[in-house]
Amino acid sequence: MPHGPSTSRDFASSDRCLVSLPKADLHLHLEGAMRPGTLAELAGTYTKPMPQVGSYRSFDGFQHCYRAVVKLIRTRGDIRRLVREVVEDAAASGAVWVEPHFNPTTYAPALGSAEDVLDLVLDAGTAAGRTLGVGFGLILSASRNRDPRDATVLARLAADYAGRGVVAFGLTGDEAATPPEAFSEAFAIARDAGLIIAPHAGELMGGPSIRSTLDALSPDRIAHGVRAAEHPALMEHLANERITLDVCLTSNRILGVVKHIEEHPLLHLLESGVPCSLGSDDPLLLKTSMLTEYQIARTKLSMTDWQLAAMARTSIQSSRAPPEFIAHALIGIEDWMKRDFPDPAEGHPHRAREETNGVLLNEHSGWPSSTPSPSGMG
Repeated sequence: MPHGPSTSRDFASSDRCLVSLPKADLHLHLEGAMRPGTLAELAGTYTKPMPQVGSYRSFDGFQHCYRAVVKLIRTRGDIRRLVREVVEDAAASGAVWVEPHFNPTTYAPALGSAEDVLDLVLDAGTAAGRTLGVGFGLILSASRNRDPRDATVLARLAADYAGRGVVAFGLTGDEAATPPEAFSEAFAIARDAGLIIAPHAGELMGGPSIRSTLDALSPDRIAHGVRAAEHPALMEHLANERITLDVCLTSNRILGVVKHIEEHPLLHLLESGVPCSLGSDDPLLLKTSMLTEYQIARTKLSMTDWQLAAMARTSIQSSRAPPEFIAHALIGIEDWMKRDFPDPAEGHPHRAREETNGVLLNEHSGWPSSTPSPSGMG
């Protein structure tokens, strides 16, 4: 990817407001985006130990903490609140579109059928998005840690909801647990339904994990995928096929993919022509936000505003947002590059009213309230 014009306005030290940069979060896990205050409240309500979020000795420890968070979601009201707050926090980071990973079968039959739970999440996400001007679509994600036959059942559910709020099909969990070939039937069902194929790969395992995922699942996007930077042939393939990597900087540092953020291969991937978006992954467990990820890219990787805008553009174009939504967002990105914005605390239209998950929650997202919702995508 070229660096763009080399002018003083493109320097990483620019004061352009990153909240004002329209962007999509394509790598976000719904339960992992719970607010810390909500987690504490639920733990108190159900008299359960507070999950210890923060440092993890292993990926297994990280997954254990995630499962502990999931167990604190007990009612339909809990889910409704979770979804609403996730959309609010996305808006606070300047996201105009969000595609969380989610598996409704986790809560069935305790909270109704999988269809009931899915309807609940879609309704809550669409309602919150309409209020805040944020588009909302779901990635139904199977787990490598469960029977591949469960993935096939989930894929059929995702296919039934294609065009009704479900926009993609993913695969999460330990890359070493089950090879991607075991999930080929599920992903074929999702692909035939027109869903984006967006599995996790190339995080804790290297190039072979990415190659087998490419061969078995034919992804449109890959969550993480940064280990491709170790293999020029893989980067060339990703660049030529325009397969987007949904990269999460903080996650990669905390879970040991890189020792230091400054060593992250994101710039190498971009310079090799690989399309990349920035995502927040699990803001609760990683103590980050979408906005923080962009700030890290600017301050720790010295990325220019041109490069940040290019990644935001990739995130919008790689989403399943409606065409008119994409066009509007791209205009917003171009406008962002043409103008300099003051700091929000000094009178920017995005006025902070409270802080959640370490980011500013804004009174108004600055995005048209008439933004189409996924339910109207046909």
